Amino acid sequence: MKNILIVTGGSGGHVVPSTSLFEHLKNKFSVKMVSDLRGSKYINTKEFKYELIDVPNLFLKPYLLPINIFKYFLNIFQSIRFLKNNKTNIVISTGGYMTFPFCLAAFILQKKVLLFEPNSVLGRSNRFALKFSTKIICYDENLRNFPIKYNSKKVIVKPILKKELYNLEKNIINLKKEIKKILIIGGSQGASFFDENITELIIEISKKRNFEVIQQISNINNLSSIKNKYDKSNINYKFIEFTNDSHELYNGIDLAITRGGASTLSELSFLNIPFISIPLPSARDNHQFYNSEFYYKKNCCWLIKQKEFEFKKFSKMIFEIFNDYKNYNEKFKNLEEITKKNTWNNINNKIIEIIDEN
Repeated sequence: MKNILIVTGGSGGHVVPSTSLFEHLKNKFSVKMVSDLRGSKYINTKEFKYELIDVPNLFLKPYLLPINIFKYFLNIFQSIRFLKNNKTNIVISTGGYMTFPFCLAAFILQKKVLLFEPNSVLGRSNRFALKFSTKIICYDENLRNFPIKYNSKKVIVKPILKKELYNLEKNIINLKKEIKKILIIGGSQGASFFDENITELIIEISKKRNFEVIQQISNINNLSSIKNKYDKSNINYKFIEFTNDSHELYNGIDLAITRGGASTLSELSFLNIPFISIPLPSARDNHQFYNSEFYYKKNCCWLIKQKEFEFKKFSKMIFEIFNDYKNYNEKFKNLEEITKKNTWNNINNKIIEIIDEN
């Protein structure tokens, strides 16, 4: 039996698909998972066992660079010892600076390295590790920043989703539904922009039409203020936090307003929930924009750059979406088309096949 190590961490966009990979592999292989402290909060400890690693971000605090370089080399030696002790055969990296010591350790020990890139832009750690990896699993065939000479290493799969998601009922268009349900979700990194601007938008559009709102609050300090505003406007609302159990939020959602995280977009798309994406402009390599553009080019969503956000135009867009269903229906049908082959068994067979080849 092959011993597999999944290395993950950072944002939910990397960690959530990693736990799904774990589920796909656990019945046939011996699988372990390691994560950094940031990523650990997206792991359900009742379902997944993992070990914590502490890998410094070399460039976050320049004045600590000498110390962090020492820690980083120490991490590489610790990773080598970990792989030896666990007799690891294959390392699967989801990208992010915390994964690179294990990738390098695997290379030194001549272990096989598989990369996983859920974004539409190749991450920097995965790019460094690409030269000594055997395959890279990705969703977007036109992955940006990808060196052409490594094209043969690409394996394109449908988005890898949580098993619970496949048990949910997909969105069905109900033209007679009077009160529409809107989900506002900023993803694992939150969105203070949503706390301020989208909150005011909901208050404005609720003056002309009743909406039910499920909203992720980025800053807990804003909770009381937003609650008071919604209460005064008689808005039916529920506040949430982003967790690995986010699939529980999707029931009956008609429209989502979101950022451009790979996991969130994959889940909304799979459940046929049309969405408006306002990507986080500070996301590294602008990957949230390109994640969203992947669906936009397939006419599955609306895409707005944050710097181009205008309150009146956005408000008008919401009303047009629900007053003229033609555009909404087109996006709904396109989502159905691109996700119809994404089944648990199809993905499971593909992932097992990739592992068995290596």
